[in-house]
Amino acid sequence: MQTLMLPSIISHAKEYGFIFPSSEMYDGLQAVYDYGQYGIALKRNLQNLWWQTMTQLHSHIVGLDSAILMHPAVWKASGHVDSFADLMVDNKDSKKRYRVDMLIENHAEALTAAGQEDEAKQLLAQLQSLLQKDDLVGLHTLLLEAAITCPVAKTSHWTDVRKLNLMFATKVGAIESEADTIYLRPETAQGIYLNFLHVAHTARMKVPFGIAQIGKAFRNEIVARQFIFRMREFEQMEMQFFIQPGTDKQWFDYWQNLRWQWYQALGIPKEKLKIKPHDQLAHYAQAAVDIEYQFPFGYKEVEGIHARGDFDLKRHAQASRKKVQYFDPELNQSYIPHVVETSVGCDRLILMLLCEAFTQESQVENGVSKERTYLKLHPALAPIKAAIFPLVKKDGLPAKAQQLFDALKYDFALTYEENQSIGKRYTRQDLIGTPYCITIDHQTLEDDTVTLRHRDSMAQERVAITSLQGFLTETVSLKRILQDCHV
Repeated sequence: MQTLMLPSIISHAKEYGFIFPSSEMYDGLQAVYDYGQYGIALKRNLQNLWWQTMTQLHSHIVGLDSAILMHPAVWKASGHVDSFADLMVDNKDSKKRYRVDMLIENHAEALTAAGQEDEAKQLLAQLQSLLQKDDLVGLHTLLLEAAITCPVAKTSHWTDVRKLNLMFATKVGAIESEADTIYLRPETAQGIYLNFLHVAHTARMKVPFGIAQIGKAFRNEIVARQFIFRMREFEQMEMQFFIQPGTDKQWFDYWQNLRWQWYQALGIPKEKLKIKPHDQLAHYAQAAVDIEYQFPFGYKEVEGIHARGDFDLKRHAQASRKKVQYFDPELNQSYIPHVVETSVGCDRLILMLLCEAFTQESQVENGVSKERTYLKLHPALAPIKAAIFPLVKKDGLPAKAQQLFDALKYDFALTYEENQSIGKRYTRQDLIGTPYCITIDHQTLEDDTVTLRHRDSMAQERVAITSLQGFLTETVSLKRILQDCHV
């Protein structure tokens, strides 16, 4: 995949109504984006697929929507107030700010590419050791000793390494004081932990069971770039699965395999995916892996799967002085469940789908070479499932086309167009990923058949109007993907 492809995707996403820079009229806000009319449709389709995969295909998983604003003690207990920070450093010449770990990791990648694998491994080992010790002075020294330079200024004139807490703080109440400080949640998982017992009791759930949630999270990232891959306001799709202590490996392996199959069902080629175990585990974790996709800028995480033990529930029990124990009728005993977590970056999945779908092909028509661009989105995820066109704006064709549109619009996301030439209308639908175009022509008035055009092959066939409902139901339903998840 070419690195130059990302600017083309960003431009395409803006030009065709998928993703816009937020507040662009006022020169924008870095790392914040708005989803346009087709982007939000794609996003909702993806969220619905994930939600159905989790809650509809599993009788032992239910949903939740917890608040963005929570008691500040939640984030103290979870460790976010004290330790949820990135280490930043500025280059004195370029005035650019960087994450220290990213600078060192990128330098290690360059060493590996140059055949200096031993030096790269040694550098990464030093980085992990210094991060574990929270040695900011040592990290600054490592930058200098490794001769790591600013990508812009090409110099090693670094400031001291400093910490930046990633949480956004705000005030609650009419009178501002330090005691009124609360935070925009940096993750959705804590809301699930706080409601664990409520859900267990009201839904009559027995361990093992899971709680799924889709929601906004906010992080004051030092380096927020690569389009929507890393943003300050983003959407997570998380599921916390509560299990008996001692069954962690069994369920960790189960969810790792199941989530891997989900990406296969999406149609992502295996060669563009990999599972990467974490080099260093958190002190409470028993296992952790990332599912990575090969973006134009390299393999990067789209989903994390973690065996978290009883760390989170135990911390909240201690901080709140409330019992969060679950009574297991099968074991006839109470315990704090362990947790296996699957955490997906929704926006990263959108970028993954756009990267995978963005297709440019050269074709020869009448001896002339032309380049065709289209989005090869899975029909079940495409923002518009079918476009309905009258061939011309006369002879009763628009009325017939509108009649078909009205008959199908309750079951499918459709669009209707009658302006410009039929070729230009086809091209526009290709560019937004519409899998099928249905054209009403003069023959339609005679025998109730239409021309059905397929986006990927551009093949056209004559089909009966009465067959369209069944055809679209079969080809554009999320069921096509869900059945491939092998749940």
